[in-house]
Amino acid sequence: MSEALEGYIERIVYRNDENGYTVLSLHADQEEVTCVGSFPFISEGEFIRATGSYTEHAIYGQQFLVESYDLKEPEDIFSVERYLGSGAIKGVGAALATRIVKKFKEDTFRIIEEEPERLVEIKGISERMAKDVYRQFEEKRDMRSAMLFLQQYNISGNLAVKIFAAYGQRMYEVLKDNPYRLAEDIIGVGFKTADDIAKRMGIGNDSEYRIKAGVIYVLLQASSDGHVYLPMNELIQKTKSLLVAQEEAISRQLTTLSIEKKIMIKEAESERLIYSSVYYYMELNVARMLHDLNIRYEVNAETLRKRVTAIENQFKIELEEQQRIAVTEAIGNGLLVVTGGPGTGKTTTINAIIKFFESEGMDILLAAPTGRAAKRMTETTGYEARTIHRLLELSKMSDDQENKFSFERNEGNPLETDVLIIDEMSMVDISLMHALLKAVSVGTRLILVGDVNQLPSVGPGNVLRDIIDSHSFNIVKLSKIFRQAADSDIIVNAHKINDGEQIRLDNKSKDFFLLKREDASVISAVMINLIKNKLPSYVNATPFDIQVLTPMRKGELGVERLNQILQQALNPPSKDKREKEFHEVIFREGDKVMQIKNNYQITWEIRSKYGIPIQTGTGIFNGDAGKIKEINLFSEHLVVEYDDSRLVDYSFSQLDELELAYAITIHKSQGSEYPAVILPILDGPRLLFNRNLLYTAVTRAKSCVTIVGSETMLQFMINNKNEQNRYSGLRERICELR
Repeated sequence: MSEALEGYIERIVYRNDENGYTVLSLHADQEEVTCVGSFPFISEGEFIRATGSYTEHAIYGQQFLVESYDLKEPEDIFSVERYLGSGAIKGVGAALATRIVKKFKEDTFRIIEEEPERLVEIKGISERMAKDVYRQFEEKRDMRSAMLFLQQYNISGNLAVKIFAAYGQRMYEVLKDNPYRLAEDIIGVGFKTADDIAKRMGIGNDSEYRIKAGVIYVLLQASSDGHVYLPMNELIQKTKSLLVAQEEAISRQLTTLSIEKKIMIKEAESERLIYSSVYYYMELNVARMLHDLNIRYEVNAETLRKRVTAIENQFKIELEEQQRIAVTEAIGNGLLVVTGGPGTGKTTTINAIIKFFESEGMDILLAAPTGRAAKRMTETTGYEARTIHRLLELSKMSDDQENKFSFERNEGNPLETDVLIIDEMSMVDISLMHALLKAVSVGTRLILVGDVNQLPSVGPGNVLRDIIDSHSFNIVKLSKIFRQAADSDIIVNAHKINDGEQIRLDNKSKDFFLLKREDASVISAVMINLIKNKLPSYVNATPFDIQVLTPMRKGELGVERLNQILQQALNPPSKDKREKEFHEVIFREGDKVMQIKNNYQITWEIRSKYGIPIQTGTGIFNGDAGKIKEINLFSEHLVVEYDDSRLVDYSFSQLDELELAYAITIHKSQGSEYPAVILPILDGPRLLFNRNLLYTAVTRAKSCVTIVGSETMLQFMINNKNEQNRYSGLRERICELR
């Protein structure tokens, strides 16, 4: 049987911003009542009438389960004062609220709404503050109305706040005319969310707004798969499948989107290519900027040869022919690409280039796409290397521009250097390349280093391969495996895999092993034994440093299942370790975790041994790995420690940005190096299980590779050179400008 309660909200104990679920303390009939339910938007101090029933919680005792509620004007002076002093109106505290109510009594709300200028009669309130109180009071009222309106369409409280913040009172007009604008204007709202809202508001399936939004959504999804464009026929078929719409209607809207300059239609030899305008112009600008940097410097060949030899003698660097060519090309050209597999001397070449330019008194900057890659570059060169994001000075934008960012370094404020060397170029996508080149002045020498046979970037584009395949710039390919590297079966086998040759699997190697197993549960048990007992002493590392790499996310040997198994074995539950369950994943203190999306806004800090922050910055990126140092269940946050001792504070609502990382996909391992790598290989999608993926996994290991699983599938991967097709047009854009 339903009951009703009336009172003001004393305190909000807990709120889930995603679904509006709230636990609050209600002051009703001179007593405190704990209420639970969905409150899409509500503040402390507000007066409500709630309908529901009492329930008994096993831990928290009696609670009032709210089925529905209405906001009411406070009915007495005390409640009015309580609302004003609750913090609902910024700048009005308890003391000022008391003075306002003492002056205007029951007429307080009417004065604020109809005669706000009279607030200046109160000591401490200026004319400007009076206007601000009135504005906030009206905004609160407007927002409450908006929340209740949006609640009719099952829009969550968190999303409702974003919608109102974006449009204000225009919200009603936007939703009535074109709810698909939400997907364009509000971060976190995708096509499917907007489509659900549109359907509930009566928008038809054949709406032109729906078709245009569907096309943009399909292109966005393609970019998340690494594509910069889609062939027109493929785009139409994907859009048709998504919307269940007619091809003719989709074709018509492609023309409209082109006129609106939201897409670019590029004529190719046999078909039309459809770009999001943003990516088309990114490719075009990257091509232009690369050509602008490709300056030839006149240097006497004999003089150059002697100077390179002097560098070799001075620093005891021994260069083979291709390495020497790379150094001379770096000196004589504004743009150079150095590519080669493991053990071919890329690091030695970089060091020789650095030594030469340093001897000339030139400024040099080093960078890589990820923190781990930058750290490794620092260790191998002895010079500080930064992530590209830090090099470009990532700038945090205002809080209402969630996940939007900018770089302080750009065409108006370029990098101050004579030489810029970027390592692990295979990981750089078209967006990051565009931002980087905007900050490089013409006349700066740009040296791009990477292994073109690695997996391409997670983001859209195939930048390194397209630059090489354009045959428009100076490319030096290092292919000789040096003697020291030739002693490593990791390096020798990596090259054999890349060349499609079979590898020795007799386990007589000191750093490359195959443990044949044909059952997934047995494979998991073997991996646990390797991590806990066998490998740490063998490679002089901790179990935390040993990485399981798997091709898949799903399945018995996929990331999700393996992380559950490995967490239980390596970091089991303990009364000394706090934990938090989020979306069926348990996060526990001591867990190995990884950031799975770029967050340009989140802040990090490095603390002294006394806990005092000594350095701060912004940005944690897809693929960054760390360890959970602390979970605070009271304040609902956890702290992760990343590379370089960077500490990041996550609220529980941000845990969708993290996942366990005892096992990660091979794609996520790009740019990283681990003392030992374990590869479970049994069965999976034939397109995914290819040579390129295996090569990338093997080259992530520094001291030991152990494959646990099927020799047949391993041989299949070596033979399977088919890679997933990636639509990228940078090569063509470069060639067009030659």
